[in-house]
Order: sequence, then C-alpha cells, then structure tokens
Amino acid sequence: MSQEYHPLVGILMGSDSDWPKIQKAADALAEFGVAYEVHVMSAHRTPHLVAQYAASASERGLKVIIAAAGGAAHLAGVVAAHTTLPVIGLPVPTTELGGLDSLLSMVQMPGDVPVACMAVGMGGPRNAGLFAVQILATADASLQAKFSEFKQALAAKLAARDAEFQQRLKA
Repeated sequence: MSQEYHPLVGILMGSDSDWPKIQKAADALAEFGVAYEVHVMSAHRTPHLVAQYAASASERGLKVIIAAAGGAAHLAGVVAAHTTLPVIGLPVPTTELGGLDSLLSMVQMPGDVPVACMAVGMGGPRNAGLFAVQILATADASLQAKFSEFKQALAAKLAARDAEFQQRLKA
C-alpha cells in the first residue's frame, strides 16, 4: 500500500472466520471510495488490544468504527467505551441461536454508551458500510453527492422494476 492510504473507517471482527459474513461492509465502503482497515480483535481474548485500538483510533485519522462479533458480542460495546467516534455494531450470525445472541449483546447497551446496531445477516453488513458512508458524508460534500446519486439510482431501479411488473400483470 502507498503511504497516502489513510483509512477513515476501522472494521474490527472477533474472528477471521467472520470475514465472509461481513465482507459486504468493506465492499460498500470501497464502492464509495472510502478507505478502511480491517483487524481481528476480541473483546474477551484481547481486551487490552481492543481498548488501545479504540482509544487511538481518532488520532490515527479514523472517523467511524464498525465492530462485528458473534455470540457474546461485546466488541462494539468495548470499543464504544474507549472512543468518542461513532461505533456501528454488526451482529454476526451464529450456529446456536442464528445471531439473536449477537444482536441482543449489541442492541442492549447501557445508557451513555451508544452503539448503532445493524441487522443480523442479510443486509446488515452492507448497511453497516453504507451507514459509515452516510456518517462521513455529513462532513464531505463530494461523498454526500455520491450518496445522493446512489439513492436516486435506487429509486430509478425500483421504478423500472415496478413498470416491468405492471406490464407482466397486464399480460
């Protein structure tokens, strides 16, 4: 990587086996040209590393952190406890409970420790990336314009699908 690479979003995951389940978050960031970094850290196995990463994130230039974890998914909460940056929790589906355990671990944060929480599976990872883009777009007019174009394209795509569907109904 060149020395000009300055990630704005940090993606943390509790295990490298989570990557296939959450990679769409990184794909969404890349779609908008947002630089990111990805690390494996555990709130339970490497708590000091997580705290150090979160505490230094802002001074290293990060603006948003996405924290993905499954099961007793405390990663997002631990990150939020050690940073002033927005934290997006991404619950990872689990074999035992389908990810409900992950979701509840993230969404049940105590008062004064906010974590935005995405859905388990399906659109959750992509939405985590898109939400990070939206946060960044509040201070970046170029990114805001790209996101606006993205939303307009979504609306046009749905309108075209509706028109096609209406034609099939008439047939």
